[in-house]
Amino acid sequence: MAKDEPKIAPPTGKLGVLLPGLGAVATTFIAGVEAVRRGAGLPIGSLTQMGTIRLGKRTDSRMPLIREFVPLADLDDLVFGAWDPIPDDALKSAQTCGVLKESDLREVEDFLSEIKPMSAVFSRDYVKKLDGPNVKKGSKKELAEQLREDIRRFKDENKCERLVMVWCASTEVFLKPGPVHQSIEAFERGLENDDPGIAPSMIYAYAAIRERVPFANGAPNLTADIPALHALARDKKVPIGGKDFKTGQTLMKTILAPGFKARMLGLSGWFSTNILGNRDGEVLDDPESFKTKEESKLGVLEYILQPDLYPELYGNLFHKVRINYYPPRGDNKEGWDNIDVVGWLGYPMQIKIDFLCRDSILAAPIVLDLALFFDLAQRAGMSGVQEWLSFYFKSPMTAPELYPEHDIFIQLTKLKNTLRWLMGEAPITHLGTEYYDDYYRDV
Repeated sequence: MAKDEPKIAPPTGKLGVLLPGLGAVATTFIAGVEAVRRGAGLPIGSLTQMGTIRLGKRTDSRMPLIREFVPLADLDDLVFGAWDPIPDDALKSAQTCGVLKESDLREVEDFLSEIKPMSAVFSRDYVKKLDGPNVKKGSKKELAEQLREDIRRFKDENKCERLVMVWCASTEVFLKPGPVHQSIEAFERGLENDDPGIAPSMIYAYAAIRERVPFANGAPNLTADIPALHALARDKKVPIGGKDFKTGQTLMKTILAPGFKARMLGLSGWFSTNILGNRDGEVLDDPESFKTKEESKLGVLEYILQPDLYPELYGNLFHKVRINYYPPRGDNKEGWDNIDVVGWLGYPMQIKIDFLCRDSILAAPIVLDLALFFDLAQRAGMSGVQEWLSFYFKSPMTAPELYPEHDIFIQLTKLKNTLRWLMGEAPITHLGTEYYDDYYRDV
């Protein structure tokens, strides 16, 4: 074992997966995992379950499945818990959300009906389009302590060896970092004083970190991306990461934009609009919540295209994003893009994309992978921001001095090289000169 190679504790016992938000994403994830465990479905979209990883030279033919290469928790060892302001159990919530067909839900209805949400930390000051009676009462400090008690009780009652928390709840109103976020002392004073700068998602993240539970943020909320919680995570040796699951339209941008840049094709405009009718769409119909999502979506092209380095190609790019709540569409989101491309000698071209996607179907495997990889990170002693998992997020968290890497192909290389490093294998550079040195030596 190399001197700096981490020693990974084995994934013994049960892994509890705690989910703030028991809506479309969470119920699709839980139902899907149970369907896979019963042999009633395939975990399509999950890198941990279906992805392979190359080890060594191409000529070595070593391409194991990722789940056979690194010590991940087994799907049979996962136990699920959730919080939600709406008291419906996971089966009723899944039926209401309408993502999965009734025939698929019937396969796992006995399992889903047993998962009932704990009372949530929730306030309409931060999510104005939702409401529900299953809500905790008290000061923000008291709410944090109630969450910590929930976490301890869940772990004890379900006999879990370890826990991980993945935020699957709604987008909150836009917040900027302020004085209350700058240190853990200021943050805890803010909890005591009910500071409005502390949103519910921050209380979940704080409670998780205090209980040494890894926390991944699936929404664009500020949440754990503040100095106070960065420092607390390092102090408590807890992995954190986010923000915002990379699912539909932004997924396409992180695939296409690197291709345009690789070929040095210019862009003059990229107009994106979405229509969706699920709970997420209803929440984003509020301008303050949309502002949070917009910030997450708009930053992607800026970082990929680097207009400061390529002003002739991208310096005048007009990038517009719109989200429209349209109830008839439900969870079947439509992402429409018009891309104005500039080619040789400045000649214009256009690309149109109409992605008829299923938001929660794309998000569910991300939740699974994050739960398993964040658990792996903690067992490997990797604390603080897990930038190597940027592959899964629209707005990846990084160290303060770093810009986020949005190119999905670079993100995947970083993720797989981190796994190689964890297991003592050499990183893959794709240089490849050694093959030709050997070839020409033998010719």
